[in-house]
Amino acid sequence: MFGIIKAIDEALQTGSLKQPFRSSDFKFTCPGFTEKTYSTFLAKHSLGNPGKNTQYFVRVGRGLYKRIS
Repeated sequence: MFGIIKAIDEALQTGSLKQPFRSSDFKFTCPGFTEKTYSTFLAKHSLGNPGKNTQYFVRVGRGLYKRIS
């Protein structure tokens, strides 16, 4: 999981991933993870997702996410 967060953070820092972003932007910018990762990771680790205390993102629109600093 931390490799995914690291990849997203690096892409945000370099500007190759712009906020807010979609899972398709994440997939394009950070290749190499499983297909399921791209389709579930952002929502699964978003603020307000019950049962998770690994909240790294906030949903700002339908399918749009921003990284929580």
